Amino acid sequence: MEKLLILDFGSQYTQLIARRVRELNVYCEIHPFDKMSDLDIDSFKGVVLSGSPFSVLDENSPQPDLSSIKGRKPLLGVCFGAQYMAQTYGGSVLPSKIREYGRANLSYVDKENVLTKGMSDGSQVWMSHGDTIKEAPENVEIIASTSDVEVAGYHFKGEDTFAIQFHPEVYHSTEGFILLKNFVVDVCGFSQDWTPDSFVESTVNDLKAKIGNDKVVLGLSGGVDSTVAAILLHKAIGENLYCIFVDNGLLRKDEFTSVLDQYEHLGLNVKGVDAKDKFYTSLAGLSDPEAKRKAIGGTFIDVFDEEANLISDVKWLAQGTIYPDVIESISVNGGASQTIKSHHNVGGLPDYMKLEIVEPLRLLFKDEVRRVGRSMGLSESLLGRHPFPGPGLAIRILGDITAEKVQILQEVDAIFINGLKEANLYDEVWQAGAILLPVQSVGVMGDERTYEKAVALRAVESTDGMTADWCHLPYDFLAKTSNDIINKVKGVNRVVYDISSKPPATIEWE
Repeated sequence: MEKLLILDFGSQYTQLIARRVRELNVYCEIHPFDKMSDLDIDSFKGVVLSGSPFSVLDENSPQPDLSSIKGRKPLLGVCFGAQYMAQTYGGSVLPSKIREYGRANLSYVDKENVLTKGMSDGSQVWMSHGDTIKEAPENVEIIASTSDVEVAGYHFKGEDTFAIQFHPEVYHSTEGFILLKNFVVDVCGFSQDWTPDSFVESTVNDLKAKIGNDKVVLGLSGGVDSTVAAILLHKAIGENLYCIFVDNGLLRKDEFTSVLDQYEHLGLNVKGVDAKDKFYTSLAGLSDPEAKRKAIGGTFIDVFDEEANLISDVKWLAQGTIYPDVIESISVNGGASQTIKSHHNVGGLPDYMKLEIVEPLRLLFKDEVRRVGRSMGLSESLLGRHPFPGPGLAIRILGDITAEKVQILQEVDAIFINGLKEANLYDEVWQAGAILLPVQSVGVMGDERTYEKAVALRAVESTDGMTADWCHLPYDFLAKTSNDIINKVKGVNRVVYDISSKPPATIEWE
């Protein structure tokens, strides 16, 4: 399979590069720069160097050895990557007199160069750098400039090595997609044949070869990821797939029953397991978000181990891990990016559990998972379900977990989600939920003073969860929802709405 390598130096935009490349029906992978020695560079048709929070002038900045890539593979350096190659190969980089951040316009574009053909003088680009390339290496030609930055893009003569100071992957670079297509298709020569149908075909074949006649146990959550993973596995191994749907006591209201009913129509072999008490016991007294995630992950594995032992000769545990889970957890295993949070479904199993892991969606973004599901004929109502965190309502209850708190949040959440559906707003929202806050506030109901809990409502729009913005829900809808919650959910007397974007906030509060 053709693939592009993106070397990550820790930029907040690295994932966007990958998404833009995949929009071209080209498969790509992100790997930390300091893991280059683990990679088979010859297996990649081209390489992109990402931006970075580091300056090339920092003593501890990344210093990759590009000798196996530059001049041998098509190479594109973006921002930090451009500055690093300039400094490494004979140019110079200095702190900028004017820090260029945000929108800028190209004052010059070399329309004859293969990388910048089709782009126009004056097109808007997005800058994010505190240093600038003062002098380019002797053997390069400048292919793009802005009014403040002469070397906004350059090309090493006689080789397919290019560099740009701006970020073509972000929305605000209006012709950035043209540049990326020029590099990926015209320079690297990708055939653009990585489609949902091709992914299904290749993945099913790989699963057949990998698993053979072995039995696989899969934990279903009712969400898009685990469902699409289950259908892929079912196509590959049929009745050898054993699905388990666990009621961890942290699901949405009535979700356990409704999801089991849904799976009956998909032809999957599904067993429902009531494990609420085990999860509540493991969570007792825990308030730290990471401690809660790890307790839930550990209990999930215990439940699966117990259920797997009831199935003779099961050898694999399947998970619906997707690429953002892997990326956000990558620093757990080493990498330039800072760990945001650990994911209970990323990583290995304890020694006592003798199952191997299979993750058919591990390299897909959320929107790609939906396209794959659509290509396999899954219903839009299922594919359109909002993402729901693996730890469930445990990370939407700030502080310790009790059955009473879960019940309160389930009622609040049901009013919010059902209200979105009734107001035809559900499909306009990427993810929504309610958060039970660890505070009580004074209120008044009738002539009586109350001192009850506060909840926050959260609704965001996004494509893959890597970045997100809050939804501008109608005030009338928010007013009705707040009123319904306070009137119908005993123990809540205040409702607030979260208007934070990601970054700097995350979608979930924990």
